[in-house]
Amino acid sequence: MLSKITSFALCGLEGVPVEVETDVNKGMVAYDLVGLPSASVKESKDRVESAIKNSAMYFPVNKITINLAPADIKKDGSHYDLPLAISILKASDQLTADTDGIVFLGELALDGALRPVAGIMPILISAKAKGYTRFIIPAGNANEASYLEGTRVYALSSLRDTVDLLKGERAFAQVEKRNFSDVCRTRNYNYDLSFVRGQKVAKRALEIAVAGGHNLLLAGPPGTGKTLLARCIPTIMPDMTFEEALEVTKIHSVSGELTEEGIVSLRPFRTPHHTATTVSLCGGGNVKIHAGEISKAHNGVLFLDELPEYTRHALESLRQPLEDKVITVARAGGAITFPADFILCASMNPCPCGNYGSAYLTCTCTPAQIHKYRNKISGPLLDRIDLQVEVDGVKYEDLTGESREEPSATVKERVEKARAIQRERFRCEGASIKVNANMGERQIKKYCALSAECENVLRSAFEALHLSARARTRIIKVARTIADLAFSEEILPEHILEAASYRSYDSNNL
Repeated sequence: MLSKITSFALCGLEGVPVEVETDVNKGMVAYDLVGLPSASVKESKDRVESAIKNSAMYFPVNKITINLAPADIKKDGSHYDLPLAISILKASDQLTADTDGIVFLGELALDGALRPVAGIMPILISAKAKGYTRFIIPAGNANEASYLEGTRVYALSSLRDTVDLLKGERAFAQVEKRNFSDVCRTRNYNYDLSFVRGQKVAKRALEIAVAGGHNLLLAGPPGTGKTLLARCIPTIMPDMTFEEALEVTKIHSVSGELTEEGIVSLRPFRTPHHTATTVSLCGGGNVKIHAGEISKAHNGVLFLDELPEYTRHALESLRQPLEDKVITVARAGGAITFPADFILCASMNPCPCGNYGSAYLTCTCTPAQIHKYRNKISGPLLDRIDLQVEVDGVKYEDLTGESREEPSATVKERVEKARAIQRERFRCEGASIKVNANMGERQIKKYCALSAECENVLRSAFEALHLSARARTRIIKVARTIADLAFSEEILPEHILEAASYRSYDSNNL
């Protein structure tokens, strides 16, 4: 007898329908699984057989042929266990219930229990877009599925529960829908700008960077608060919308990094170690292409501490995603495009000993050592970092004083007002342009007109700092953000001057 069960395959962040066709006939005992299955799918035979037997049903001692259609898509993952088991039960007349339109997902334990699997969220979103509304998934994935409206999801604990539900022998409640706003109210960051004493220039740079979506470099001696400043960036970013949260959750779901909440409610803050490889940053893999750190930082912050310590190849791989806000990982088996719209925050010491340029410490490095150290960061990469800030130490009195530092909530309010101005400005420009940092040449000409006085100031900075054409463009974008924070419709000379002051760390000036 022939049976057909619906499941889904994951291609990057998109789900593709897979029809599990099972034929059970008389003949020599055999189990043939075709349709381009990976090793993890081929191994499912033993899990499925044990799960069926331990669920008080029998595994057919016949010729079993299973096809995973379409056959030209690689099938990978353990979530095919449940649809394979249901398909075999139907083909062997142990289950006669109607399963049309139901999507089955889940890994089986040997005793028939359903184990949670990665990638449920993107599969459900893709399936819903294709017209599927009924799902049976593991109980461990219930929270992940509870945020999608317009779906009927049953989160079950075992194969036996699944069969009983389909037969109508037992009633099971659907997954209760949850409100994203309720989750947001229960989450808080562990850092706050009020923890940072002094560093007014650096705090101002953080505000500008977040307001306009600009990249940021913090350079200074060890112990001056660079890492703490970086960790405060998510606290002044606007809260994620539900749509943004779904985008981030899809990436983390595929990567198997979701918490029990089932959704990412806080802005991501990724901090890969300086020994990270190019593949770990950008994504890749042989059988299955995985998202890298720059994609996991989507809608959040990618923090690279001790920037010169990363390999040159890894750093240069950031150049294209910083411009395009997406990254396409191409391998022999195909190409997958991941979103990569993040704020890059990097930190570094000014020299090997870390004390060059400090007002309080003495540098022991030679000019050659300093040049070699800074030269680890290429000019093209520095060009793409909009704000380059020198962070120096603070006096003891600043650390112990009674003066209250401005909290993140206050800065966040100003950032949200500036973001609101940009949303209104770019309302007709399409979804790809959300903040000033996303502007192309056409938008710069349209929204960043400079007066003759501003052009003269910009020309002086361009010539004095030996800047590139890209650096000039980024100064204009930063100046536009500074003007937005000041609620100024026009870019003024003082905005250009402040924006240009953040370019003093370009490689041409080392």
